[in-house]
Formats: sequence, structure tokens, C-alpha cells
Amino acid sequence: MPAFGASGVRTRLRLTRRGRVVLTGLAAVPIVIAVLVGALSSGGAVAGIDDGGAPVAFETIVVGAGDTLWGIAETIAPSEDPREVILEIMRLNGLATAVVQPGQELALPVVD
Repeated sequence: MPAFGASGVRTRLRLTRRGRVVLTGLAAVPIVIAVLVGALSSGGAVAGIDDGGAPVAFETIVVGAGDTLWGIAETIAPSEDPREVILEIMRLNGLATAVVQPGQELALPVVD
């Protein structure tokens, strides 16, 4: 005989609407995380895409003692705005700042 309050009838597990929403949400979390990781880690692949601009011709020099990008820019393009030439030199060489060191090799844009 069953214990007090126990029913002899067993029912199968039934999910309520709220239970289905929670279960679906928990199942979707790994998928959302995978999509976010994939989207955030693919940014580096875009960096190498050609922007469609004309290729830039350049020559290389070795920075001497006392040389600055401003002086180099004025030497290679006296009729150009030195700030624009400095920005182009920095872009060609991947420089974060305009500080250069003696012995450093720089690619310089060829100015017509």
C-alpha cells in the first residue's frame, strides 16, 4: 500500500510555457556566444584587403642622427605640405608616432 499522500498514478513530465521559454533560452546561449566569438575574431581578416587605390611607389632611407620626419618631409617634397608627407610616411611604415630613431629604415613615398 502506498504511503500517506502518495499517489499510485505516475504522470509524465510536462513543461509549462515558462519552462519551454527557459529551456529554449538556455539552448540558445552557446549558439549566441559562438556567433559573437566568430564575429569578433574575424576583424583581422579585413585589414589586408586592398582599398582599390593606386599603388604607391617608394624608396627607402636610413634615418641619421638628428633627422626628424619634418626635415625628411621638407627634403623629399619641398613644395608639399610637410604634415601631409609625414602622414604618408607614417602610413607607409606603420608608425604610431612621428618619432624616429637613428639607424631606422624608412620607406618614403616617391614625389613627382
